Amino acid sequence: MPPANPAVDTAEVTALLERGRTLTTPVLKAAVDRLASPMDTVAAYHFGWIDALGNPADGDGGKAVRPALALLSAEAAGMPAETGVPGAVAVELVHNFSLLHDDLMDGDEQRRHRDTVWKVHGPAQAILVGDALFALANEVLLELGTVDAGRATRRLTTASRKLIDGQAQDISYEHRERVTVEECLAMEGNKTGALLACACSIGAVLGGVDERTADILESYGHHLGLAFQAVDDLLGIWGDPESTGKQTWSDLRQRKKSLPVVAALAAGGPASEKLGELLAADAKAPDFDAFSEEEFAMRAALIEEAGGREWTAQEARRQHAVAIEALGSVGMPERVRDQLTALADFVVVRRR
Repeated sequence: MPPANPAVDTAEVTALLERGRTLTTPVLKAAVDRLASPMDTVAAYHFGWIDALGNPADGDGGKAVRPALALLSAEAAGMPAETGVPGAVAVELVHNFSLLHDDLMDGDEQRRHRDTVWKVHGPAQAILVGDALFALANEVLLELGTVDAGRATRRLTTASRKLIDGQAQDISYEHRERVTVEECLAMEGNKTGALLACACSIGAVLGGVDERTADILESYGHHLGLAFQAVDDLLGIWGDPESTGKQTWSDLRQRKKSLPVVAALAAGGPASEKLGELLAADAKAPDFDAFSEEEFAMRAALIEEAGGREWTAQEARRQHAVAIEALGSVGMPERVRDQLTALADFVVVRRR
């Protein structure tokens, strides 16, 4: 299923992701500990540090791509990786704020192979803890008290606003019969690209890099985010539930106008027309409870037949190439450039 097949150095990428977790997690836990009870416990459950009964757990805390990028961002500016830790923590807090709210809005009952927060602790706690994590993100940066921390906070708040714009667009598209490819890319550029772009510049900004360099690093991250989301869209339909931790045909169940769906509808031809008829009828159905697995499989097959799957894979490859090209405009240690390239390669070959 991979949309590209670069030779990913798995050991190097694993080490980068693990470094991100190792340096970020203690600061992240200290920030979460500031929350009033029971929000601290609910947040700890969401991050996988405890189970639903409050017992210590070694849960799947996610891929940790954003923290890894924030630390590399600092190194791209010639600073130690540790300079980027507050930025990595802030980005992770905003990212998880969005996950808590998204799971509730989408009705997702599973994330990372376990029940979501709203399912275990209720919708109210999911909303409150999400809000608290968002506030903590700004607090972690601003308490540094430097001019560069203020610059970093401005970039983070702008990215957060774009992320929320993207989520609002995503929800509105679920109730429309047709969405253009351009609209879908703009939505995904907000919902996924903006925060990933911020992660790629925030460490450098904390290290005092100039605005032009920070903007170029953000450009790398923006296009990487679009590649990341294109792969997510493929996994949302054809991903293995054992790997993704979500239901089969997850995005189809939620009526998402993801890139494969939108591209298939725009392609024309018999499969595209049949898919359009089915989705138009689906939009009038109150829910999908009565749908069989075969009916979702048929929609997935029509999307593939119409070319939506291959178009999305090609778009992931294109966005990946643009991201790598942007790195050529920034002077940085070659080791860091190679590691940023390795992470970009990982994004387009992942299975979850």
